[in-house]
Amino acid sequence: METIIILVFVLGYLAITVEHSIKIDKLIPALVMMAISWALISLGIDTFPQWFDSANHGLVEGFESLGHESKMHWMEETLLHHLGKTAEILVFLLGAMTIVEIIDYFDGFSTIKSFIKTKSKKRILWIFGFLAFFLSAIIDNLTATIVLISILQKLVYDRSVRIWYAGLIIIAANAGGAWSPIGDVTTTMLWIGKKVTTGHLFVYLFLPSLICMLVPFFIASFMSPFKGNLEQSTEDADDKPKSKFSSTMLYLGLGGIVSVPVFKTVTHLPPYVGMMLALGVVAIFAEIYSNSKFSISSHDSAESDAHAHHSPVHHSLSKIELPSILFFLGILMAVAALESLGILFGFAGTLQDTMPMLGTELHHGGVSDLVVLLLGVGSAVIDNVPLVAASLGMFTEPIDNELWHFIAYSAGTGGSMLIIGSAAGVVAMGMEKIDFFWYLKKISWLALIGFLAGAVVFMFTRTIF
Repeated sequence: METIIILVFVLGYLAITVEHSIKIDKLIPALVMMAISWALISLGIDTFPQWFDSANHGLVEGFESLGHESKMHWMEETLLHHLGKTAEILVFLLGAMTIVEIIDYFDGFSTIKSFIKTKSKKRILWIFGFLAFFLSAIIDNLTATIVLISILQKLVYDRSVRIWYAGLIIIAANAGGAWSPIGDVTTTMLWIGKKVTTGHLFVYLFLPSLICMLVPFFIASFMSPFKGNLEQSTEDADDKPKSKFSSTMLYLGLGGIVSVPVFKTVTHLPPYVGMMLALGVVAIFAEIYSNSKFSISSHDSAESDAHAHHSPVHHSLSKIELPSILFFLGILMAVAALESLGILFGFAGTLQDTMPMLGTELHHGGVSDLVVLLLGVGSAVIDNVPLVAASLGMFTEPIDNELWHFIAYSAGTGGSMLIIGSAAGVVAMGMEKIDFFWYLKKISWLALIGFLAGAVVFMFTRTIF
């Protein structure tokens, strides 16, 4: 039965990886393999020799000798535990996504565009690089990529130049997301799973992440697509924000998201509670401002009418990327099925025994650096969410062990090496119709150099701390 469950997982995974070829959204195989895996566990519960207790991070003693009812009870308790942990991540993401949509409702991100006055391609590259790096740490790398590519489309009219910017924004956004607990889904998972804390994450990963971004941008700034100036356009005149509250809502929304780690530190409550509070506060101001008859400027009367008859919160909720939320639900619960059977636990042991201890062995952990670097390379081919979910079940190191910080760095930045390797890459691919092989030829090598440079810096910084 274990073999069948592993096979279901591998086939589901394959379908997720080649979603663009088979034209089936990755949320479908994720949900199907989750449901089938747990159904097979339920049907074959009496045949499994061991059970992994996720709450206590260890195998259940004497599981094989338990009766059918006791085994079913263990399964139900474990399923509930994993659903609770997954729901924490999903509710957190829903809150963050809604706040970003509310900012967008008030055209808040146009405030950022109004700051960019230069026409030099090289300067714009660096401006967008630093914007992506810091913005992704605040509003997450996926959202930062959407925002910045939307701004790019109003600045750079030549698509052949714009896709170069988009490719480098993916690298910067993924690097920026790695050092913040709210910057990347995988880092959020490690944070909510009590593997890393905000302070240590910043101390360990800020410098490696910055180097991971700076090195590719430095090389790219000497390349031909970034020489000279951008073309002028007649559209530049019509750049006023559609709402007079755009800048207020931008700062309020970003401030709300940034306050979540502070709320968690002060109250010791799970992060999703703070995110719901932030959403509530932002929503109050959104409703007040939208009821102001001057909230949307009169130059766009059609949009003004649409906004007038719509609550900004309802409008924002309707625009949330729900397929992503369901995909995370499916993939995290499918990985939980493998974890519960002790498969990941056994795989981790095998990995640690067989991998050569290349480089420095992680203090306390005994996990080879090569394993973590391979995890980073793997996250470019496979989605990084299940890889981190698997590592949570594989390794039992304590909170803030450098292993978790290295995993956060590798899984967060390694995905930049292929355009399908990260949420930021997938969304850029969709928005700009970037070809997989174009990215592989032009951008992947830059991402690899940045990834390795950052990894070397991490190995150096952890010896200091």
